[in-house]
Amino acid sequence: MMPRVPAGPILVTGAAGFAGRHLLDRLAGSAPLIGWRRPGRDVPDVPGVTWQAVDLLDREVVVQSIARDRPSRIYHLGGSPHVGASWRTVLSQLKTNVLGTHYLLDAVRLAKNPCRVLVVSSAQIYRAGDEPIGESATLEPATPYGMSKLAADELARHSAVEDGIDVVLARPFNHAGPGQSAEFVVSSFARQIALIEAGQAPAELVVGNLDTRRDLTDVRDVVHAYEELMARGSAARPYNICSGRAWRIGDLLDELLHATRASVRVRVDEARFRPHDATVIQGDASRIRSEIGWTPEIRIEQMLHDTLDWWRTEIGRPS
Repeated sequence: MMPRVPAGPILVTGAAGFAGRHLLDRLAGSAPLIGWRRPGRDVPDVPGVTWQAVDLLDREVVVQSIARDRPSRIYHLGGSPHVGASWRTVLSQLKTNVLGTHYLLDAVRLAKNPCRVLVVSSAQIYRAGDEPIGESATLEPATPYGMSKLAADELARHSAVEDGIDVVLARPFNHAGPGQSAEFVVSSFARQIALIEAGQAPAELVVGNLDTRRDLTDVRDVVHAYEELMARGSAARPYNICSGRAWRIGDLLDELLHATRASVRVRVDEARFRPHDATVIQGDASRIRSEIGWTPEIRIEQMLHDTLDWWRTEIGRPS
């Protein structure tokens, strides 16, 4: 039986972030939307969104906001997303991803209002291996980011089992697309190419390890999965969101280079290699495909071209 999702406003935490913006686009017009953003952060222009500046680490404000607005559905995307930077910002990662999740779920518990919560965890909580990673795989994060997401994942499961909160767990693997920060590999490649095309950078593209392989999905497919899990996912049950295919990073770069007429040299910079970087990370999407009926629809080539086109537009904007 499908879970009954009550009527009422939809709250998206981290709504001004990369995936949050795409999720708002997808949800626009379906119900009243409330977007939480970090205080001081700019917000995207999405019609029908009521924006609120809420610091997830301010427990009192979080509790008051949930009690006042009484959302019926919460997409919890808020948190710190940077895997590589987590080695330099361990305390910040733990605070944002763990305490922020705890305060939100506790606020839902205190409000005593029927509410379904989708908590976005991460595939970084798994131990990397040679086989596709399913939801029952060993949980052994290799980074502070992964540790913080594992703690948030466990908090969400505990809230469902012990407190009776209607919580669904999403565990996305790598995703990319238009609007992503250049701190991430696909967007970094696309931005460098767009700068070279515009004559704003030397014709040299600097890269890290091109031989690693990563399961990659378009962000627009990922937020579609969030919506489907909100509607049909089982409480306290985790779902991988992935393509089921591991792409070589160098092959993604080659596809982007084929899309430009600029002459580009590629230089490998070992300073860009991550410590403890797994050679292959590939997900098993069997559960979400069989139970929810979700599969990625956007080809990886389309995602790469759309990301490059987005950066071309951004680079060409007047400053």
